[in-house]
Order: sequence, then C-alpha cells, then structure tokens
Amino acid sequence: MLTALIAAFSLLIEHALTLTFFNPLLISVFVGMAVQNFWGTPSRFRAGIHCSMKRILRLAVILLGLKLSLTEVLAVGPVGLMIVISSSVSTFYLTCWLGRYLHINRKLTHLIAAGTAICGASAVVATNSVIDSSEEDMAYAITAITGFGTCAMLLYPWVPALFQISPQAFGIWCGASIHEVAQVIAAGFQNGVISGEFATITKLSRVLLLIPIVGFLGWENQYSNLNSNKTKHRFKIPVPWFVVFFALLVFVNSLNLVPESIKSLTLSVNQFLLCMSLAAMGLETTLKRLTKIGFKPIYLAAASWLFLSLVSLLMTSFMVS
Repeated sequence: MLTALIAAFSLLIEHALTLTFFNPLLISVFVGMAVQNFWGTPSRFRAGIHCSMKRILRLAVILLGLKLSLTEVLAVGPVGLMIVISSSVSTFYLTCWLGRYLHINRKLTHLIAAGTAICGASAVVATNSVIDSSEEDMAYAITAITGFGTCAMLLYPWVPALFQISPQAFGIWCGASIHEVAQVIAAGFQNGVISGEFATITKLSRVLLLIPIVGFLGWENQYSNLNSNKTKHRFKIPVPWFVVFFALLVFVNSLNLVPESIKSLTLSVNQFLLCMSLAAMGLETTLKRLTKIGFKPIYLAAASWLFLSLVSLLMTSFMVS
C-alpha cells in the first residue's frame, strides 16, 4: 500500500505539472527516498517493499513488451537497425571497460552501461533483477542517466539548425541515443512529425536489446559468484524468465492479438507498477550510503552518453539521407 500510494502521488504530480524534465519513475525514487530518510519505514512494511522491488518489477518489465512489435522494428530499416545495434553494443562495452578503469564497482557499472545503451530507468531496473545490486547503486544510476537524458532532450533540437541533417536522420539519432522513451518523443517531435515518428520507432526497437544484454549479465553474475565462493557447484546458465516472457509478449503484440483498448489500459497500469517498484527502491535507499559512492559514476555516465551520442550522430549523418 505504501509503494502504491507513492506511485499514485508521483503520477498525479507528473500529470498536474506536465513535467518533461522528471518522469514519474524518477519522482517515485525521490519520494521514496524522502520518506525513508526523513521519517523511516516500519519493519512491518518490509515484505511489501521487497515484493514491489522483485515480483512487481518483473511483471512490469514483461508488460513492456506490449509497447513493441516486430513490424515497428522492421519499419526502421536495416540501416537504422544497424545504427541502433552497433552504437548501443559499443557503448555498453566501452562503459564496462571505462568503469573498470575508474575502479567503479562492477554492478553499478553494469547498471549505468545498460541504462545508457538501452532504455534508461527501465533497463536499470531490469538489469538489477539479474545482478542484485544495492538500492543505492540503483538510485545513483537512475538519477545520473535521467539527468543526462534530460540534457539530450533539451540540446538535440538545436542540432538540425546547426548542421544539415534530414528529419529522418534526426529521428533515428534521437531514438538511438536518448535514454528514456518520453525524452525521445519530446526531442523528436520538436523537429516535426517525421522526426518524431522515426525517433519513437527507433527507440522502441532499441528496447529489444534488453533480451541479450540482460541474459548476458545474468550469466556473468552467476559465473562471478561461483568463482568467488570457491566451492564446487555445477554451473547453470541462468534463464531470466521475465525477459523470455517479455520477448513472447512482443511476438504476441506483433500478431495484433491484443485490442488497442486493452493494450492502452495495460500500459497505463504498467506505468503504475514501474512507479511502485522504483518507490520501493527509494524506500530502501539511505542518503548516507549514497554519498559514499562518490562522483566517479557521474563521470562514467557522462562519458558513456557523449560516446553514444557522437557515434550514433556520425553514423546517421553518413548512412541516412
């Protein structure tokens, strides 16, 4: 009930103020952190908070599959898909390498890498489901990624006036490099309908990368834990079932089996479920532990975003007319 109340409050604030800088997911994190650090949460709330962070979160990630269909992916075209895949995968690996170079803990690095390369806060919470990072790492990653995504949303619309870039190329660039779906839509449609539509489709296509990347991180996390335990256990390849169901829902959605009214209602409920999950994460976060992380992850998130932005801009400029 507590996480549901915070989620409802966050959605109400976002709707009433029509905020574009802060989406309701980030508001939920901040409200949860405020409740925890100013008033605290009684122990009897722990079971509900943990349920929101684990089970409700996985359900919310599965339902994200209704946002995407294979038809939309194919509409981007082979060139657009190549730009999305190559820029996102290279950004993910560069971020992981740079995180090791800066001596940032591995799990926080993976959260920032997935959030930047794929789809912002949704990718962070999906990744955390398989690597079990701390609440402070999640709060840090979501805040940093949302911040740089907001910078991109504000700065990108100035680019067509400064450089010769077509509406289609601009839309693909927005979808391939801005973090959150809402930020992509806000930036893309400022340059016209064509840019907005290509930006949205490209961004949704990028969400499909959740499947291989989350699966890889789950495998790597289990392998690392097995080595650190120094005991003889049979290694099993982890199956992130919620990602498998996410892929199945994308396939079902591609067959147009779900009526638009039901789909719209389900996605609205799903936004509420995601807010509940992030409210729970905020309720488990203490500022004292958060400040101990330092500024290095901010530098990592900034470098990751700049690399993704520049690489995808160069690719779209040369490959899309």
